[in-house]
Amino acid sequence: MAQTKKATVKTDKNNLVVIKLDRPRFIRFGHKALKKLGALTGKSINGMNADEFDLEELEKILYCGLLSDAKEHGESLELADMEDLLDCADNFMDIVNAMNEALDRAFEETEKQKN
Repeated sequence: MAQTKKATVKTDKNNLVVIKLDRPRFIRFGHKALKKLGALTGKSINGMNADEFDLEELEKILYCGLLSDAKEHGESLELADMEDLLDCADNFMDIVNAMNEALDRAFEETEKQKN
């Protein structure tokens, strides 16, 4: 089985994770995205369990993570667009791996916090 290559771009604010869909898109879970995610799912961040995600929740999570990229590109991204957008991925594991990496990076302790 081939290993998935991780593509990330570091920025001053946060690490962005690149996922190739209809075009390369950046996934980022900042405060606004996490707040919206909680509102869409009705769950707190602590109440989410990676083992219990269904496909609709996956769409909601990635929708929230992709909103800032869409805004930067002058696009109007709607939750209803996610099904077709995620179908553009090469395979399902690319989607899951990118989502997990972006969520990990959102909660990654920075050097400043460590000291």
